[in-house]
Amino acid sequence: MKTEEKIAGKNVLITAGAQGIGASITKHFIDSGAHVAIHYFSSSDTAKELKEYALSKGQKAEIISGDLTKEADANLLIKKTVKALGGIDILINNTGSLVGRRMLNEIETDFWNHVMDINLTSMMFVSRAAAPILAKNENSSIVNLSSLAGRKGGHPGSLAYSTSKGAVLTFTRALSTELGPEGVRVNAVAPGLILGTSFHNTHTTKESAAATTASIPIKRAGNAADVARAVLYLASEYDGFITGATLDINGGVYNM
Repeated sequence: MKTEEKIAGKNVLITAGAQGIGASITKHFIDSGAHVAIHYFSSSDTAKELKEYALSKGQKAEIISGDLTKEADANLLIKKTVKALGGIDILINNTGSLVGRRMLNEIETDFWNHVMDINLTSMMFVSRAAAPILAKNENSSIVNLSSLAGRKGGHPGSLAYSTSKGAVLTFTRALSTELGPEGVRVNAVAPGLILGTSFHNTHTTKESAAATTASIPIKRAGNAADVARAVLYLASEYDGFITGATLDINGGVYNM
């Protein structure tokens, strides 16, 4: 069975699903016939466009705003998703941000906590609220967004971000063990340099991007669709044997 055939008719929640990689993931799910709940924090215009796109194809869609570093917002997101779609088959935990580059001696406690809240605690809040809903299905799937920085440590100034993304990998493995008996598979993707997104437009200089690209074995940077296709694959393997795994998407920079 093709990936698109497995996804068609499934109910999918994508956090931060209206910008950059998240928007590409959302569109790939829509194009595969899924019903979508699109969470957004600030990208309301894109969220509305994606909703209209899904509706134009005859699929259910809802857009839901919220600050997922707040437990109440995360809980409400799940409630609104279930009300709009009728359930959740697939959860994509995509919310995350570098916030800013700071060396160890520049990191204030509030900054550290803020980065952890965005990249890790929000993922726990949403997963915890969604788990009982996902377990109602015979098979369900969670895909978490990590980063190559979580593997290698990132560039200078990304200590807090890299640490949080490394923790996402451990969170994924641990959660796969907990939720496996309930029919829920949990995997992660770890993208490398993905250009054309607000993340790298904000935090990566052209010179740094060029130097990184030159070191990539296949001699190109990634794009959002490269990540979206991998997420779609991991989410679609309902009867598969893959759980607790991380798929590296970096053109061969990290292949351990």
